[in-house]
Amino acid sequence: MPSKAYRYPEERRRRVSKDARTLMQLYAEGEMLRWRIGCLVMAAAAMGVALVSGAANAQIMIIGNDEKPGWDAAGKPILREPGHDTLSIIDMSKPDALRIIATIPLANSIIGPPTNLAVSPSRDIALVANSVVPDGKGPDYKLVSDDKVYVIDLKANPPAIAGTVTTGKRPSGLAISADGKFALVTNRDDGTISVLSIAGKEVKVTDTVSVGAAADNVSAVAITPDGKRALATKPSANKIALLTIAGDKVTYDKRDLPTGIFPYNVVISPDGKLALTADNGNNGASDGNVDAVSVIDLEANPVRVIDHIAVADSPEGLVFSPKGNLAVSIDAQGSNFPKDTWFHHPTGAVSVLKIEGKEVNLVAEVPVGAFPEGAVFSADGEYLYVGNFIDQDLTVLKVEGDQLVDKGRFKLPGHPASMRGGPQ
Repeated sequence: MPSKAYRYPEERRRRVSKDARTLMQLYAEGEMLRWRIGCLVMAAAAMGVALVSGAANAQIMIIGNDEKPGWDAAGKPILREPGHDTLSIIDMSKPDALRIIATIPLANSIIGPPTNLAVSPSRDIALVANSVVPDGKGPDYKLVSDDKVYVIDLKANPPAIAGTVTTGKRPSGLAISADGKFALVTNRDDGTISVLSIAGKEVKVTDTVSVGAAADNVSAVAITPDGKRALATKPSANKIALLTIAGDKVTYDKRDLPTGIFPYNVVISPDGKLALTADNGNNGASDGNVDAVSVIDLEANPVRVIDHIAVADSPEGLVFSPKGNLAVSIDAQGSNFPKDTWFHHPTGAVSVLKIEGKEVNLVAEVPVGAFPEGAVFSADGEYLYVGNFIDQDLTVLKVEGDQLVDKGRFKLPGHPASMRGGPQ
């Protein structure tokens, strides 16, 4: 909040003798000096508190930077030296003036949808799932499945890893409940979802729920605002699994919804009435064909898919505005393919979806950087930030009605593979 301006009354003039007036002046100056010293002490104390707790209290964005993938001069994918991945924590309390709070070393991977991390509602901790790790030495190393979720203490100065949780194989999509008491993590190699309890900085696996076969490639998960239901993507089966949540018990309903081809990501509207899926179309990669976003009516009985909206090639990132009136899919458009590939585009795109009740319409398509992955809306819904993996930056977009206006780029210390705002 802006600081208030205080006005202090001037000392009233009194008709006294010269000596008395001098004594009063000295007394007043002494009182003013003591008042100023007190203000300085209080200001210093407040500044100290702000420095310690700023990261925990600010509206923040977390970004997983994967430094392993690269491209040679011909655009052919290569692997760089491992060991340089990081997590960036960004203060976005001033949406038009982002500020990096910290960047800490942390294993991360672009493999999987860009939703492998989340911030708790209290902003005390963040969770980051890592799907793969390097195996082997030298330039010919391979990436093999990991089984780790990292707990990040956001109140530490600077933020730091507070613990590690072992889950199923290749943990990918991650969501924290609105009450902050539990989280769900998809295990792509196992066809399962790990249930994590959260008590302060203590995070434990309390259950593992099977939602399909390993071949289903369970990739992303979303929890309804009331914490009573979850949706998980099964992209290789072209389906969405429905789950029921009762307290700390998560149950697979044994019912799946048919979506478009390869539903890779899923999000739920702030009011809990709609869900959207990013139907990637080609196993997580561009192929030059138009793809889709499926619309799921969560109020219907039974829950059902009610529409498919055509979007650009290869949507992965998918996010609702906190206002609920817009959603966006983030489309790669072949921008990570060699330039001589027939479907290559120099940039990715944002498909802007207008939400009116249960009706969803594509209203705009905005170019961003090369190989965009994740996206985050500001807390007030007035800005959208899109992570451009190849360009190593964010495209900053101002929301004006149902249109997005490019406001420039924000440079990052790494290549943004995933990103989430917090709290969710």
